[in-house]
Amino acid sequence: MSTETIKTEVGSYFISNYPPFSQWTPAALPAVERALESAPLPNLDPTAAAGEPRPLGLYLHIPFCRKRCKFCYFRVYTDRNSHEVEDYVAGLAREIELVSRLPVMGERPFRFVYFGGGTPSFLSAKQLTSLVDRLRANINWDHAEEVTFECEPGTLSEPKVKTLRELGITRISLGVENFSDAVLEENGRAHLSGEVYKSWDWITAAGFANTNIDLISGMVGETSENWRENVAKTLALAPDSVTIYQLELPFNTVYSKDILGNQIELPVADWPTKRDWLSYAYDEFLAAGYAVSSAYTLVKNKHKVNFSYRDNLWRGSDLLATGVASFGHASGVHYQNLAEWETYLGALKEGRLPLARGMEPTPHQLLVRELILQLKTGALDAGYFRAKFGVEIADDWREVWQEYAAEGYLSVEGDKITLTREGLLRADGLLPAFFEPEHRGVRYT
Repeated sequence: MSTETIKTEVGSYFISNYPPFSQWTPAALPAVERALESAPLPNLDPTAAAGEPRPLGLYLHIPFCRKRCKFCYFRVYTDRNSHEVEDYVAGLAREIELVSRLPVMGERPFRFVYFGGGTPSFLSAKQLTSLVDRLRANINWDHAEEVTFECEPGTLSEPKVKTLRELGITRISLGVENFSDAVLEENGRAHLSGEVYKSWDWITAAGFANTNIDLISGMVGETSENWRENVAKTLALAPDSVTIYQLELPFNTVYSKDILGNQIELPVADWPTKRDWLSYAYDEFLAAGYAVSSAYTLVKNKHKVNFSYRDNLWRGSDLLATGVASFGHASGVHYQNLAEWETYLGALKEGRLPLARGMEPTPHQLLVRELILQLKTGALDAGYFRAKFGVEIADDWREVWQEYAAEGYLSVEGDKITLTREGLLRADGLLPAFFEPEHRGVRYT
């Protein structure tokens, strides 16, 4: 029942939402507009106080990169000059101004903020300060539990890191991916290993509340020896958390186009190898006192690192998305912004939100969304779904649980469903079994 494969094929993907993005259409935009133009809905989380509105988050997409990684499938630009970057920053500030006036805001404070990309740290310290000053004219995140900022090592400087700390960033995520210069260059990364160490010194000196390092298991050119070195070097840096992704090949990456269009066979590690490497990393980090926080993350101190962005979003919070091609979620309705530079900025110059498409999930689809996303944390509480959705997930998917338990992927004890190590290593492959029949086997993105 799991989507178990050996070879890393083109079309593999990381599950981050439901229903699949390929099912979102412009026809749903009236539902998106109704959600944004209405007051926020109450928080149905069983732990929330009566009448409390659902949590609110903000995502800001900074789509610039020095180079396009060969495995990247995000909307990024590597060829924009300083004037075009300024045009985008001005457009993003204008979008924030429009968003701040929406009734869905409901005077709620932002519980979490996420600067993603692309490479947010591509912007200069002056551009970042200017952007935040313009944002703060309409919003603030003074009471946010977490303000995350993604960084590429080669774009950082000591003054820029200090600026980020002064701007209220609480969590820095450094995209290391690998410590081998040869592997980094082969995969199209813009930075080299020396820049990792320089930037890490600046980050630790600045005193951010939380620090994260990203690694990727299965990059082209990685070997078992190289992977062991990556784990050891990350442990030596002692981040508050480490996030480890297994390399996928969505359709629109450079590598995928080489494989499909040019019939090139690339030496991408197969899934058993990637899972072996991830399991090795689990062992090493656990031995060093870290704890598993999800199928991808380990944390040094569970009481200090809580992943507000992930945990709130995966329990149905609202996320107001800003920036070209960004994805949001308001009052149970999904939406995406326009994905092209000209149309995105054009809409904002006309004074309207740059909405492109949406999806109004059914109550059952919202249940499935939370179930599959929360399962990625490694555990489900059936009582949560009983209280929030009035559904017995243990009964409705009994055959799935029984099969996965028989295969050694999880255990079921009362209301607690817990992934085993083998389940964590293949978490995304377990999730399509919970999809509705019409969404199994369709293109995800």
